[in-house]
This record gives sequence, C-alpha cells and structure tokens, in this order.
Amino acid sequence: MSNYTGGLSIGLALLASLMLGAACHAWWLRRQAHERRRIPKRWPLSPRTLVNTKERQVWRWLSKAFFGHHVMIKIPVTRFTMPRSKKHGLHWYELLAGVYCTFTVCRADGHVIGCVDVPGRLGLAEKNQRLKRKLLSQCGIAYTVVESDRLPPVSEIRAEFLGEMAAMSMDRARDERAMAAARANLRGALVRQRDIRNSDLSPLSPTPDSSGGALHSNFVTLTGELQPNSFLTPLDSREADLR
Repeated sequence: MSNYTGGLSIGLALLASLMLGAACHAWWLRRQAHERRRIPKRWPLSPRTLVNTKERQVWRWLSKAFFGHHVMIKIPVTRFTMPRSKKHGLHWYELLAGVYCTFTVCRADGHVIGCVDVPGRLGLAEKNQRLKRKLLSQCGIAYTVVESDRLPPVSEIRAEFLGEMAAMSMDRARDERAMAAARANLRGALVRQRDIRNSDLSPLSPTPDSSGGALHSNFVTLTGELQPNSFLTPLDSREADLR
C-alpha cells in the first residue's frame, strides 16, 4: 500500500511539474508575441527611394507615354483585384499579398489598364512573369516587361495598353491641345508687341516738377536745359553745300 501511495505521489508531482512547465512556456510565448507587437520608442528604420536608377528611367518614360494617366509604383495586385467569391478570399489574399509589379498605369478614375515590370540585377523569374501575365490577362489588364536600355516605341506600348483606336484618339487630343496652346502663346505675343508699339508711339506728356507746380518736358536734362535733338532741331544750323 505504501508503494502504491508513494508512486501516486510521484506521479502527481510529475504531472504538476509538467503542467507548471506548460504554463510557463505558454506565458513565455505570450510575452514574446507581445514584445514583437509592441511599438518601439525608436524605430530601427531609415528612409530610402522607391525606385532605383533603371526604374526611374522607365518611370519617366511611362509618365510621358501615358500623359493622361497615373503611374503608380510597386503596389500589390491585391490593391486592384478582388476575389469573385468571398469564401476563399483570405486564401487568395495570403497567396498574392507579396505579388506586385514595378509600375501600374491607371486612368484618372482609378481603373488599372496595364502593369510594367523592370527586371533587377538578377533578372525576373520566368515563373513570376507567367503568373502575372496569366492573372492580369484574365482580369483584362495588360502586362509587359521593359528594359531601361531597350525601351520600345511609345506608340507600341500605348497601343498595347489602350488599344489602337484609343491610342490614336489620345494622340489626336494631345496634338489639339498642343496646337491650342501654341495659338494662345502666339496671340499673347502679338498682344504684347502691339502694346509695346503703342507705348513707343504715344506722345510725350509733360510731367509735374518736383516743386509742385511747374511742368517740364521729358527732354529737359538734369541741368534744366533742353537736350539737343537732331529729330526736332538740326544740330548744325549753318547751311553748307554738299561737297
């Protein structure tokens, strides 16, 4: 009987130790999770640029090619796509949260028309390209990969993203705006020239003297004398024959 009691006591002590150890471990895990979530007093971070040198070249090129659109930088595809069914929405979000394109071109109303990737130093994995190309094409969004040192013609990417007719229409609208601006500049230049001519031909008016009453001509010099002017009075009044 004593052996049984002793064994039971040891078993209970061992079980209590295991439970205490499990409780301590759970407390430690909770504390670690809390430490990870705690906002630091000083963030161990530094600012950096959004794009590198090659990406910046493509960014400027895209901004000129799509002058009536917005060129967004490195936003995930989950920002402009959504699951057709909410049932597995979380699954697709976790799968695609890290998938993004270097640049995303969207209209003024926020609808995306195309995405552009710029390969880095190690290039761009073919599997990554296939995934984005298939995903975006099924959503009706164009996708292309562009090298900064081999930029395609602007008309080519505009036709791919906008379609032939839309690209031609936008080009025509841009030309019309450029012509209207040129006409406005020319009209302004003509008005300024006319104002200058009118100012030059306006009669000279006397100005009041600093004394408050007397008027003197603009031809009066600092000495108070008329400045000789060959337009009004010949400088040499003596007549002489031409020899």
